[in-house]
Amino acid sequence: MENVKNNSNETTSSSSNSFVDPLSFKLLVSCPSALSPSQVSASFSAGYDRVPHPDTNLENTISQIWEQRAQKNNSLFNGNKFRYGGFELQNEGGTDHEPQLCLHLGLTDYRTFVGTNLSPMWEKFLVLSEDDPVRCQHTSSPLGNGAVVETIDKKIIVLQRSNNVGEFPGHFVFPGGHPEPQEIGISSHQHGKESINKEVSREMFDSIVREVVEEIGVPASSLSIPAFIGISRRDLNVRPAAFFFIRCNLDSKEVQKFYSNAQDGYESTQLYALSMAELESMTSRMPGCHRGGFALYKSMVEAAKVT
Repeated sequence: MENVKNNSNETTSSSSNSFVDPLSFKLLVSCPSALSPSQVSASFSAGYDRVPHPDTNLENTISQIWEQRAQKNNSLFNGNKFRYGGFELQNEGGTDHEPQLCLHLGLTDYRTFVGTNLSPMWEKFLVLSEDDPVRCQHTSSPLGNGAVVETIDKKIIVLQRSNNVGEFPGHFVFPGGHPEPQEIGISSHQHGKESINKEVSREMFDSIVREVVEEIGVPASSLSIPAFIGISRRDLNVRPAAFFFIRCNLDSKEVQKFYSNAQDGYESTQLYALSMAELESMTSRMPGCHRGGFALYKSMVEAAKVT
């Protein structure tokens, strides 16, 4: 079995008309062998930034939508995010060397995300192409993240989103969020800083640990080093998210106790500790990108059985 798969053509069934199933997803890359931090690198470059759309009127809607949102919500904040611009695989399916994955990342911000990916006109920003980075070159496409956390008693942690959140209220999700440029001092593209790519790749792994700690409440010391299992993209709004597998040395009852004091507990209303079968039965209540996260986890589990 291959260690890394480029699943550029893999997708769940989605509607052929203008309606896009919010549960459908596409696996951009699947890593069933689960990659360690030493196997995942980043190329951070302005070359992976968003390309403005040639239609000036459509491009102007980005600021218009943001201004409308800002008037309704005074606490709206425009922070920087890493933009997903594709990836490069080395030693795919090879036997002599372990696979290496390089993430292509640019810089974007929440304002542009709201005005492109979350715009009512988001499909107009897409380019007709089978090449995903080309297809999404005019969208913000900030890279999100999610963690499949397995407790010591072999349960998987899932959160039910609050009814007060903007996207998919009441749905079930894995803990996660986004890697943050500001965590490593990035506010723009910096030239001449040789270590920047290493810092960005480290932030990919550090950020998912932070998200798990903040959303579940468990101490970081209870978590294993994250293993990268792939990237899922929700068909609706073309939202990409990197997924990781993390082991927790606490049992599910202990995790429940920590959750009651979680820092970001207001984003969710309940924590569930589920078996694989129970989790699979709940995927119909997951956003597409998280359903893709489950598919990546399932591939990892099946690959482990073979080896």
